[in-house]
Amino acid sequence: MSPRSDAVARKASLAITPPESGGPDEGEVVRALVTGEPWAAAAVWNKHAPKVFRIAARVLGPGADAEDITQEVFVRVFSKISGLRDPDALGSFVFSVTVRILKWELRRRRVRRILQLSDTADLPEHPVEPADSEAREALGRLYAILDTLSADDRTAFVLRHMEGMSLQEIAEAVGVSLATVKRRLGRATERVSSLVESDTTLAAYGMREEARDEP
Repeated sequence: MSPRSDAVARKASLAITPPESGGPDEGEVVRALVTGEPWAAAAVWNKHAPKVFRIAARVLGPGADAEDITQEVFVRVFSKISGLRDPDALGSFVFSVTVRILKWELRRRRVRRILQLSDTADLPEHPVEPADSEAREALGRLYAILDTLSADDRTAFVLRHMEGMSLQEIAEAVGVSLATVKRRLGRATERVSSLVESDTTLAAYGMREEARDEP
């Protein structure tokens, strides 16, 4: 955990409550954050961090440090909050920052895998913790398949099939057209469904049908 992320976590966990009267709306929270009100950072964290953490864990998969990613998201949010044109769009802003950081992390991982390829083009062997259940093994196999996707395609696939977001919601969050989201999701779905079909473990858990789910 970086020093600045740790500082954000400490700041956001302060036991400071916002003003009474039913709680402030997002516009009030943003304005309070910009002006340095001590309760505002905690209010933003408490409301949005659970969703950011859940999405990070689902996109990156088992073993990922979703907590560090979540803190990095809020480091970015707090540093750029003064530039938010629409104070009532805080939730959308937090989500868009989350998506950008996750896509960067996926691309970074992909580069690291490429650089670690052996002379035979095989990935080096790493110790793998034994699965404590068949479900855990199936989940690991699914994320191994997701690792073969590009960052853009993987993000679209996870937001659609694991978060249950609509195509329009994904397009707005990622900042691309609806047609682009459909193309990315189509590529991802075709590849995942093809690889799932050849994996008996995943097929046994019904993931074949889920991977084929049409957008």
